[in-house]
Amino acid sequence: MKHKNIITTVIFALMISAISALCLFKPHTIYSESERRFLAEKPVFSLDSVAAGEFMSEFEGYAADQFPARDKLRSLKAMFAEYILNKKDNNGLFTADGHISKIEYPANPHMTSHAKERFDYLYKTYMQDKNVNVYLSVVPDKNYFLAQKNGYPSINYEEFISSFKHEMDYMKYIDILPMLTLDDYYKTDSHWRQEKIQDIAWHIAESMGADAKSLYTVNTLDYPFEGVYMGQSALPSKPDTLKYLTNDILSECKVSYFDSGKAVTGDMYDMEKAYGKDPYEIFLSGTSALIEIDNPNAKTDKELVLFRDSFGSSLAPLLVPGYSKVTVVDIRYLQSSFLGNFIKFDNQDVLFLYSTTLLNNSMGMR
Repeated sequence: MKHKNIITTVIFALMISAISALCLFKPHTIYSESERRFLAEKPVFSLDSVAAGEFMSEFEGYAADQFPARDKLRSLKAMFAEYILNKKDNNGLFTADGHISKIEYPANPHMTSHAKERFDYLYKTYMQDKNVNVYLSVVPDKNYFLAQKNGYPSINYEEFISSFKHEMDYMKYIDILPMLTLDDYYKTDSHWRQEKIQDIAWHIAESMGADAKSLYTVNTLDYPFEGVYMGQSALPSKPDTLKYLTNDILSECKVSYFDSGKAVTGDMYDMEKAYGKDPYEIFLSGTSALIEIDNPNAKTDKELVLFRDSFGSSLAPLLVPGYSKVTVVDIRYLQSSFLGNFIKFDNQDVLFLYSTTLLNNSMGMR
């Protein structure tokens, strides 16, 4: 019995030593491709941080993020929780009706108030008493179709949108809720599918007095689209197929990006990012603060200014046929107070298109 205990202790000590050595000599990983986030940095040791309890707290997060074979262990944990324990969600992510989604609950009045303040500032600073037509449209996240009917907590989307719309009474509201279905969204990602929302784009344009109807060629990206929820859930899932729409009108447009403050000509569809960490960034190069799309084949001199989040990246190209110029603005990356340096508001349609997800988590709006 004594020898058995000694052997068990030695084996356990060797395992702990081996794991410790792996942790010690494993190269530092900066970014998690599967989770789409930067991993914790090693905390700086100091007597003050140890005394305050900050060092060990930060080191715990660092050790968990840098643990060897972390993604495989995350996957095992997720499968155990899903298939053995029958947990309904794993860290706020759940699978239902063939889709992976993230619980968006509860509604956060503080965040919607912040979004309203930003929109009020933009309107009063640049548009009030100007010759512009201002519109608002809210895109529900896909939990609108998934959460409540599958037993997950859910915000009241009709009430959420109605309340926000009421507070933005200086904007004409464009309702797209009745036109959307679950099939309009990717199964492993939060966003809508461009090839599914042509009718949405045409409806929005028509509501603003523009005709954006056009015929498109549907192109399929020859690369699997593993959406943001696929990596975060750590469960084995089938990737989505990403498709994007092209035609002669879009191919002849001039697309200018102002991320550096000066115009840099780019493409409507960024094929380099299509094969990168997030293929959805194919649409207007992902996170860009300010983009101008000039349409030389427009049959009108109408212009559009589109304030948007990432849902607008795939919608904006489909609005282009109805306008001579579309300016796309993301106030998460551009200070609202700087906007007057780039845009003169006069004789334009102005559309605020935002998802319920961002309106409910709006602190990044500047």
